[in-house]
Amino acid sequence: MKIYLAQNAGFCFGVERALRIAYETVKNSKIPIYTLGPLIHNPQVVEQLRTKGIIPLETLDNIKKGILIIRSHGISPSIVEHAKEKGFTIVDATCPFVKQAQEKAKMLKQKGYQVVILGEREHPEVEGILGFAGKDAVCINNHTDIKNMSLSNKIGVVAQTTQSMEMLSLVVSELIKITLEVRVFNTICTSTQQRQKAALKLAREVGCMIIVGGKNSANTKRLAALVKEKKTSTYHIETEKELKKNWFSGVGKAGVTGGASTPDWMIQRVIDEIKKLTEAKFVCKGTEVRQKLI
Repeated sequence: MKIYLAQNAGFCFGVERALRIAYETVKNSKIPIYTLGPLIHNPQVVEQLRTKGIIPLETLDNIKKGILIIRSHGISPSIVEHAKEKGFTIVDATCPFVKQAQEKAKMLKQKGYQVVILGEREHPEVEGILGFAGKDAVCINNHTDIKNMSLSNKIGVVAQTTQSMEMLSLVVSELIKITLEVRVFNTICTSTQQRQKAALKLAREVGCMIIVGGKNSANTKRLAALVKEKKTSTYHIETEKELKKNWFSGVGKAGVTGGASTPDWMIQRVIDEIKKLTEAKFVCKGTEVRQKLI
């Protein structure tokens, strides 16, 4: 069997940036450092950050002061103000693509549009965007949700950065049928689109696909879901310990990719474990930079 790595896999710019900011903060600060929720959606990386002194919190209620790093998914402006009032020093590691979605939602609200956010309502990124979008903003998971909603005649649309272009197009197509004006900003991250495109291309060439990344990672889950739609045997795992030998039975080619919050060292562990389980040969299809990493 041969193992192929997707052209685009692993950390995106926004995640790398957030981690760089976090480690620089540790190096230059001595007071307690926190994040509200995980900095990125990868449990193994978050645990590494904890060992460096960056503690994820569920709430700020019992913490009096310290440094609060705003995670890559961003948070609502009201939470930032609350943290400042409590005496926290704010370090903003919000992904620039997420920040763009926040700013577009705020602008649409100010111009009188009812904001529709395509995304997962409970996801922290969407919760943060909603904080910029006004009280009448609504969140939808897909285009079918629109049929059961009462919306204004002036709609502004933004998307969670990890959504697919296909779904955004379907949502816009439905909205223009029921309202007089629709203004749309494509706030889907280019890294997300690149990973989805590369994974789907590789899935057409292999017998099974291994998607590596946090089970709490929206972009990794969507990556796995899109590949599964192509009828390729697909397995979403966090670590190499979840791999099973029988997944590769009768498979001549296996593909591997990772979500935007998946570190290269975890992808490497998965590839190494597949090689041990199957005596497979690794054939890199990634970029020159990634070939050097593997």
